[in-house]
Amino acid sequence: MGVSGGRPSGPKGYPAMPYPVSNARRVMVTTVPFGTVDPAPLRLLAEAGIETVINPLGRKLKAHEVADLIAGFPVVIAGTETITAQAMAARPELKAICRVGIGLDSVDLPAARRLGIAVTFTPDGPSPAVAELTIGLIIGLLRQIGSADRGLHQGRWVRHTGTRIAGSTVGVIGVGRIGRRVIRHLLGGFPGVRILAVDPCPDPTLDAVAWVEPETVWREADVITLHVPLTADTVNLVAARELALMKPSAVLVNTARGGIVNEADLAQALTAGTLRAAAVDVFCEEPYHGPLAGLDSALLTCHMGSMTADCRARMEIEATRDAIRILNGLAPVHPVSEEDIDNAERLARR
Repeated sequence: MGVSGGRPSGPKGYPAMPYPVSNARRVMVTTVPFGTVDPAPLRLLAEAGIETVINPLGRKLKAHEVADLIAGFPVVIAGTETITAQAMAARPELKAICRVGIGLDSVDLPAARRLGIAVTFTPDGPSPAVAELTIGLIIGLLRQIGSADRGLHQGRWVRHTGTRIAGSTVGVIGVGRIGRRVIRHLLGGFPGVRILAVDPCPDPTLDAVAWVEPETVWREADVITLHVPLTADTVNLVAARELALMKPSAVLVNTARGGIVNEADLAQALTAGTLRAAAVDVFCEEPYHGPLAGLDSALLTCHMGSMTADCRARMEIEATRDAIRILNGLAPVHPVSEEDIDNAERLARR
């Protein structure tokens, strides 16, 4: 089934038909898993009469594999694999890339704009899950859960003396969808926590936090958690200089994007003991095989901030709905903004 009769209006703020309708009603799903948590996205595609092929390799694609796999498909429902300008240019039939997730650094956005390829994402879907994982990682670091677990598996019974969130100073860098949720969890669950917040646009309604400059967070926070996008302004936001300013007893959490923290500098600080511990969910190269994997003070997870059943399902459904809209000649609900593309262009020029 497709859209028949009069053409429906586009979402509020968007024209009804800004994209050409493709004659080929086919979608390649490169992200995996897909449709396993909830079959709804597959059902939506089938009901729309769209042929769907799911990544036959069953793993994250390497950049050089993308062009071949997406050949003949006007729309790609993508994950975190790198989609280069070369891959897009090699496929003139490509009309849209619908990202399952919030990060946009894996797609060459300026090239997509030049080539007339629409790019969408799912900014709201992952927020609840990432915020909850962040709180879990903070607790894991402060109570040394990872160290206790590894020790016990190796036959060592060591009772670590940790620190509570309540009574700690937590620095939140970036107060957007996820950072705001983290703050609400902290204020609601840990009476006595002191929160320092950094954002280009401070929100006066969050009167229980102190809006400060980054220098204050580096120097005063017991816990620092990052919730900013990867842009030209945030690449290596946390590197040797910032790590040297932090308390030796402090811990760092990155559930945002790889590249925001300089991984080599972080490994050096943890090895030297100038930083107590760090939790990292996102890396410059994934799967990750770097020096942090050999450090007991590094708590590492596999880019799984959004990986809860409800949030994963919501992201897949939102990306699918935008894919269907585009194939029907309608504007997507969640297109990337011109600001996002301009930021990507600045990042590429660094």
